[in-house]
Amino acid sequence: MIKVFESPKILYIRSDIFLHDYRVVDNKLFVLKMDECKGGKIVTTYLYQHPACANHEPGPHHPESPDRLESVLAKLGEVCFEDLVRFESPLAQLEVISLMHNPSYIDHILQAVPANGLVQLDHDTILSPGSGEAILRGVGGVCAAIDDVLNVVANNVFCAMRPPGHHAEASQAMGFCVFNNIAIGAKYAQETHGVDKVAVVDFDVHHGNGTQHMFESDPTLFYGSSHQFPAYPGTGESSETGVGNIVNVPLKPGSGSELFREAYTENILPKLRDFNPDLLLISAGFDAHIQDPLCQLNLATADFAWVTQELMLVADECCNGRLVSTLEGGYDLNALAECVGVHVTALMRS
Repeated sequence: MIKVFESPKILYIRSDIFLHDYRVVDNKLFVLKMDECKGGKIVTTYLYQHPACANHEPGPHHPESPDRLESVLAKLGEVCFEDLVRFESPLAQLEVISLMHNPSYIDHILQAVPANGLVQLDHDTILSPGSGEAILRGVGGVCAAIDDVLNVVANNVFCAMRPPGHHAEASQAMGFCVFNNIAIGAKYAQETHGVDKVAVVDFDVHHGNGTQHMFESDPTLFYGSSHQFPAYPGTGESSETGVGNIVNVPLKPGSGSELFREAYTENILPKLRDFNPDLLLISAGFDAHIQDPLCQLNLATADFAWVTQELMLVADECCNGRLVSTLEGGYDLNALAECVGVHVTALMRS
């Protein structure tokens, strides 16, 4: 039997005869790996990336540089990651972005992209000539990844995209972020796939103020965050609980592995299980690492492997393993590469 089903810009053809999926994206045919020993059950982790994301260049000495993506992709090019199924991120549709951002803001951003030089949106969020495509690919990659896990053609997906997104508000760019990739993805899953409840867990060292503000009045969306406090952007106190769907665990500067893991085992993970999501999304920032220059948390690389494994257990219990992770922060290039490596390794062992 051959089954055909569609998502925006993607055509899947499932064949019981060959125990493979065939995927048509932008008129290209891809053969998707499947495991014959598990009756056709997919045991694959996908990676979304796009060369355009390296063309967002906020200027010399800016911490959110193209070198970050180069470091991540070099790590994921090692032989131990050869089983990753790799796709280029599609461009996001503007109506999808408008699920979480005001249309006038979207127009303002796209019109502000310069033909040459740089345009400053705030004191640290900057557009270059390549930024327009990069930010559209970032949203597009997350949405395509969500299509993949909800159409059951991948176990989980990592999106190696930049710029990050979790600080972006509905009508404001800030903190290196322009469009809020993860929040748009959550609403996209609901609107396009009919998913009831979506959870985002954010372990970036900075609180995801944009995601929280987009979620806080909607009981079908959950946001859980561990982050340094006080620190930029100044939000994320434990008293900020939305309609019972926001869980913030602020960590004092100098906090390390013990307090980080306690934040999850005693607060975020139990409340996430109580929420019982149909889809789990991760804002994967790695700037809480001890080597990162932008804040003062003291996490080890192993902590990111641990939290990934714990979140995967919740995904297995609540939503058949459906999980999408997207890159947020992380500014020490060596630490970033190592942390992404253990994060993706954990995803591949699902």
